[in-house]
Amino acid sequence: MVSQVGIHPSIERLFPPTVLRDALSDVDAAVRIVGTETALGKCDGLITFEYDEAFLSAGLDWIHSIQSGVDRFPFDELEDHGVRLTNSAGIHGDTVGETVAGYMLQFARGLHHHRTNQTEGEWSYPEWDSAFTLRGSTLCVVGLGTLGRGVAMRADALGMDVVGVKRTPTPVDHVDTVYPTTELHEAIEDARFVALAVPLTDRTRGLMAESEFEALRDDAYLINVARGAVVDQSALVGALRSEALAGAALDVFETEPLPAASPLWGMENVVVTPHTAAATHEYHRRIAALVQENVRRLNGEEELANQVV
Repeated sequence: MVSQVGIHPSIERLFPPTVLRDALSDVDAAVRIVGTETALGKCDGLITFEYDEAFLSAGLDWIHSIQSGVDRFPFDELEDHGVRLTNSAGIHGDTVGETVAGYMLQFARGLHHHRTNQTEGEWSYPEWDSAFTLRGSTLCVVGLGTLGRGVAMRADALGMDVVGVKRTPTPVDHVDTVYPTTELHEAIEDARFVALAVPLTDRTRGLMAESEFEALRDDAYLINVARGAVVDQSALVGALRSEALAGAALDVFETEPLPAASPLWGMENVVVTPHTAAATHEYHRRIAALVQENVRRLNGEEELANQVV
């Protein structure tokens, strides 16, 4: 039985711990914000953003990550200590899909340039041939899980031609053609936009590197809402500097926060956002629903939802 669930202070990165605690007022367990190892040791389950080695020795039965990506957690060590790990996959399709649509609209309509001009007090009409419409443009979505499908649905609604990449190339709604991962170059070579929506694994680390950028059109835009390490950042910078790539919208980076010395900050054709593609004022309620369901399943000795370890 789950008697107490802890909320780790690290979730402050995304929303106040108190709002999650309040949203869990109906859960069948005591819910506490745990700021010390002593308090942590009284918990059966823990909701967290960060990973801390103290979690292994706390006697936890279950950890829930408030993010979909759990690459910061040591799977083998958790398994050795009998700690189950669940993630928040499946709740971000709409938020990330809308963010990606926003990135693409910025580039197509030149809104990022106009915003820069506004801050400089400059009234400047764009080059006559620089603006275009998303209708008729091709988007390749690499990774067709919840995030990728959310992106594809919105792109389809905007009149885009959508292709995608996933390990098993079975049909996906709102995607015209699905390529296997072995045909990544063929999938991206004709795309005006390439959106990365894959988890970070050994297979996807460095997925977009020098040869992939060479395969892209020189008027293509890269969008990364996956994980920073999915892209070889130095190869990306090289492609942008050589104008082998028209631009990029990046929500994730190899190092976060993005270091002040990164050349990406100063590139006019790059949109930098601070890992906020999934942000919504309803985020804590979505997490609460997942946690409440898994407390119910734990108490009923059922398989957990979104279990990765």
